[in-house]
Amino acid sequence: MSGRAAAGTYAPEPGAAPLPRMVRAQAWLETRTQLRNGEQLLLTVIIPTLLLVLFSAVDIVDTGKGSRVDFLAPGILGLAVLSTAFTGQAISTGFERRYGVLKRLGASPLPRWGLMTAKTCSVLVIEALQVLLLSVVALALGWSPHGNPATVLLLLLLGTAAFSGLGLLMAGTLKAEATLAGANLVFILLLVGGGVIVPLDKFPEAAQSALNLLPISALSDGLRDVLQQGSGMPWGDLAVLAVWAVVGLGAAARFFKWE
Repeated sequence: MSGRAAAGTYAPEPGAAPLPRMVRAQAWLETRTQLRNGEQLLLTVIIPTLLLVLFSAVDIVDTGKGSRVDFLAPGILGLAVLSTAFTGQAISTGFERRYGVLKRLGASPLPRWGLMTAKTCSVLVIEALQVLLLSVVALALGWSPHGNPATVLLLLLLGTAAFSGLGLLMAGTLKAEATLAGANLVFILLLVGGGVIVPLDKFPEAAQSALNLLPISALSDGLRDVLQQGSGMPWGDLAVLAVWAVVGLGAAARFFKWE
């Protein structure tokens, strides 16, 4: 028997992978799972694209002066963030919690905050694909975007943080069936009343003040100010999104139940 074998030296040594590698692997798994889910694909990709094409091509809603696609494209980009960061994440996380997936992952070498980081990375990857697809479609329809791309990116990131917090809060406190119904209902209500397709000035004045405080309204209006009007930093809309992000993520961290 050789000295090495007698010493009991083995390669590779068993043990957990480095944390960044675990997060990347989990994020890649989360992304593939979302993209293979037909219902999620319908919600996150097909519906926003169809709405953009339909309402840009057909004069159904009065979008005011200028090209319809110039008004609609920023709102649809906001809708894409809503569908992925809030609705899709709430539903998938809610059912993972129901079936014990989160409990099992919580007992793995990947820490819970690492799992949430992986989910966030997955959301950002899917959103990047959505933004790319919707931008290509909008440009083909005649969209003429303006403004600073860095400002657009900041709005999208704050919107993602706000909707992620709210989605995780819903998934971590309600039953899976209630999350499924509630997330879809919120999606429809915000689509109709959040300034995505219908301008907020079409609503009664008494309702406009409240609607302007919704995260989807702040995201849509902020993107529209930059991409359609070429405005600078929309501080008011950024402040609304920041408040929603702090409240949503803070509440999710406090009340999320893993079982």
